[in-house]
Parts: sequence; structure tokens; C-alpha cells
Amino acid sequence: MLKILHIAPINFAGVPYDFFQMHNACGDYSRIITLHQNERVFPEDVCLKLPLPNYSLVKILRRKKVTEIEGKLSNNVRYFNPKNPIEKTYYNLYDFFAKPRIEKAISDYNLDDFDIIHYDGGLDFYRNAKQAIKWKKQGKKIVCCYYGSDLRIRGLIKELDEISDLNITSEYDHLTLKKDLEYLFYPYDTSELPQKKERTSDAVKIIHSPTNRKYKGTELIISVIEKIKKERKIEFLLMENVERNRLLEIKSQCDISIDQVGGTMGGTGYGKAGLETLAMGIPTITNMTKEYSNWLKENPFVVANDFNELYNNLIELVDDEKARIDIGKRGIDWINKYHSFGEVDKRLKHLYQKYGII
Repeated sequence: MLKILHIAPINFAGVPYDFFQMHNACGDYSRIITLHQNERVFPEDVCLKLPLPNYSLVKILRRKKVTEIEGKLSNNVRYFNPKNPIEKTYYNLYDFFAKPRIEKAISDYNLDDFDIIHYDGGLDFYRNAKQAIKWKKQGKKIVCCYYGSDLRIRGLIKELDEISDLNITSEYDHLTLKKDLEYLFYPYDTSELPQKKERTSDAVKIIHSPTNRKYKGTELIISVIEKIKKERKIEFLLMENVERNRLLEIKSQCDISIDQVGGTMGGTGYGKAGLETLAMGIPTITNMTKEYSNWLKENPFVVANDFNELYNNLIELVDDEKARIDIGKRGIDWINKYHSFGEVDKRLKHLYQKYGII
């Protein structure tokens, strides 16, 4: 039995928690420590509830940073570096004040006893990765898993990257950013989902539930929906900041889901939201490069990368109920084949062996 510890800044869309559940369901022992509470109320194992700056000035500075980086994106990942002495001082002070709570968690939960440490988002307890370095010296294996903006916006933590035994991602575009990344499907347990509901009206229900409008291309999606509303009988549900269980219930009543189309900085492809709707048998539209679409085995998504593709695909789906049902069935089969706990665990164990972790 392997003892696997996950450490994550937050429980990103519940995915780190899904890895934790997968390990335990497949016969290993795992815990997950998150540093900050997820505002969207995903389940937690142990959350340190460290303060996460959300003041207006901080948000403005974050948006400014994203805008600056958008114009500089390349196929080479960069290392994280504080931009100025003030930012460097901030991280040093933050680590100093967080240290007592971190050390208490290490003691209370016997974190030194784990064999494999997964850093979800590629971030240690401390910005300089000093706890990871300590564990590495004790002979523990280090795994970094990257999810999205960690590589696209923040960049690699140099100290952690240098000691990592295995680097994995579930984001196709990451594979061009960092050459030693191994692709791994998200693990997903469909038992959390409500049963797909039968239609109760003539209007075709279309849902879009962005966590970030800019990343998901929400304004483009709305413009297409406004055009289709004049031509077809549809009901559009734009769901934002909705409690998770309620959102899943609402999704189960829908006929079509739009994940993302034409957004910036969010990458291409799909995330947890796309898995949820596919697993409920709902045709799911997302943006995807031709290379990615061809590479993704038995791809069940309806691909739309711009206004015209989204408009045409929506019209076809709205008009053809049989197509919606057939695509929905393909989605369910695909989720079970590639994203189930058993399949993802088997692939991860293969990577553990390949890189000398077990």
C-alpha cells in the first residue's frame, strides 16, 4: 500500500480531492492538505484555511498581471520570480506568518510518514519550496501536477521543479510549455451526479457556467445565443456563483452544455465542468485545436472555436434531438473508459514505475 500526500493551494474545481479519493478507492492511503478554502464549497479533507488576499487592489493587480502575460505567451514555460522587492517581501512575510499553522499540520497529521508527495499546482507550503526540499532529502518522492494558470500565468517554482521526480498535467497545451510533462486524465467518480432529467418543455435548455468569463469566452457565447434566440425556441441558463450541488441539479435538467469557446488564458479543451455534463449524457461544446481534437482518443466533444462554429453546432443540436441523445451516450461511455478511478490509477501507477517512484 502506497502512502500518498496531496498538497494544493486550493481544491481546484475539486480535482485534487478526486485524486485523493481515487488513491483511497484503489487500495492506497492518501490525505490532501489544502492551504486555502475554495469559495465554491468543494469537499475538503484537511484545509488550513490560510488567508487568501481578495482585496480590491490585489484583484486589480492580478488582472494587470494576466493582461501583461497575455501578450508574452510563448511555447516556453517561465520560472516564477517576484516582480519587485515589495512582492518578494510579501511572500516572505506570508510564509513567516503561515509557518506555525503549517508545522502544526505536519505534526498533527503525521505528514512526515508519507512516501510520495503530490504538489497540485506545483506549489509547496512555502514559496521557496523549503518543505519539499526537506522531504526530498529524507528520501520521499516528489510529484508535481499542473492544472492551468499555474504554468500559463504564474510559471514554475524553480526550487520545486529541480527536485521533482515526475511532472504530470491534464492540460494538452501544457505539453508544449514543459517538455518533461506526462499527460494524465482527471480521475472522476460519476456517482456524485444526479440522474439526467427528462425534458419538460418545448424549449431546448442550454447551460453555460463560467468561473471566469474572460477565460471561458462568455461574451462571445452570449452573442451567439442572442442570435439563436431569434430563430429557435431555446432557454439559456447562464449560471455563475451557484452552490455546487444546486448547479449539478440544474445541469441535469439541460439539453446542451457550453464549456468554453474563444476565451483567453484558459487554454483549450475541457475541465471538471465538461466532465460533469458529459457524464450526465449532455452534449458538451468546447474549443479545441485540430491537433488536440485529433490527439484526444475517441473525442466525444462538440468542438467550436469561434462565433460561426458555435452558431452552426448549436443550431444542429437544437434541431436534432436524436443527435443530442447519441452524442450524450458517447460522452458517458468515454468518461467511464478514460476518466474512471480504476483507469486513471492504472496509468498513474505506470508512470510511478517509469520514473522510479515505486
